Amino acid sequence: MAISLRRAATAGRGRQSVPPDTAALLAALPNPVIALDPAGIVRFVNPAAEQFFGISAAALSGSPIAEHLLPDSALFGLVEAVRRSEGSIAEYDVVIAGPRFPARSVTIQGAPVGEGAELVVLSLHERSMADLMDRQLTHRNAARSVTAMAAMLAHEVKNPLSGIRGAAQLLEQDADEAGRELTQLICEETDRIVALVDRMEAFSEPAPIAGGEVNIHEVLDRVRKIAQSGFARHVMLIEEYDPSLPAVPGDRDLLLQVLLNLVKNAAEAVRDTDGEIILTTAYRHGLRLAGPDGGRRHLPLVVSVADNGGGIPDDIKPHLFDPFVTTKRNGTGLGLALVAKVIGDHGGVIEFDSEPGRTVFRVFLPVVTSAAVAHDGNG
Repeated sequence: MAISLRRAATAGRGRQSVPPDTAALLAALPNPVIALDPAGIVRFVNPAAEQFFGISAAALSGSPIAEHLLPDSALFGLVEAVRRSEGSIAEYDVVIAGPRFPARSVTIQGAPVGEGAELVVLSLHERSMADLMDRQLTHRNAARSVTAMAAMLAHEVKNPLSGIRGAAQLLEQDADEAGRELTQLICEETDRIVALVDRMEAFSEPAPIAGGEVNIHEVLDRVRKIAQSGFARHVMLIEEYDPSLPAVPGDRDLLLQVLLNLVKNAAEAVRDTDGEIILTTAYRHGLRLAGPDGGRRHLPLVVSVADNGGGIPDDIKPHLFDPFVTTKRNGTGLGLALVAKVIGDHGGVIEFDSEPGRTVFRVFLPVVTSAAVAHDGNG
């Protein structure tokens, strides 16, 4: 029974009730850590748990853990078992899910803290973390392969196409009606391929990213207005932002195009009747990833685009950011490849989780250095 875990709290929301020195130690851990009181109310979460649950510590702390998990979650039973045994318990390959995150396979370790088990501390070890890192490397390599392909196409394909089109125009002068239809078809198809190569050339241009400071919320506001006035008119758009986020170094127009592409994909994936897109921003203090030069990059700002569409087919997932891979009938398969390249040019990474009814794309970006120091100091 997990009845005690589902009682709502009317006070104490937003407060962390773990001693500061202990909190600092737990915040340094890379795995999600969460502490629950006897009523099942969250009393502490570390930054890794914020990222895991997709919600800030202020929103988690003081709320019932049952609000953030599916009703039949195995975590409830484990907590009750820890309280009964008054000892540590671990469960392996436990699948848990919630309204803000997809099903994940984790190992949960629970232990009582304090006399009378005042708190139960849970540590979650996500098995898919290595897969996440592999995907980020794959996306990075996909962007490089697109760049190389674009340079090749521009040189080896575009130039001969102009000769083919010119020859077709010459043949058209002496052709009969049936022949003119064929030469016009050649010209139209040549123009179509040239337009495609022109789009590909954007990948081969190593133009430096403009070094301005971008307010990501201003960009998202612009994306929302464009979406709601056009392609996402039928969708409920929900915004869940951290208003204290610092600026992002980069090109505003390119970031606008990236987020617009992700929101457009989400709008096309949902149904007309109950489609929903959730735009979320958050600051993750401890997120550092290996850069292509071997250094470490701090990517604390996270922008998420979630939808309740049908999900991405499993056979497409490993190649989703490769060029010419698409699930759309008339798609070119260049949109997400370009997204991966632009995010990589900004020093960030993009990853996704997808299952039927829930797909989330997460963009991890650096922030202006001085702002990051100030934010970390206040966090």
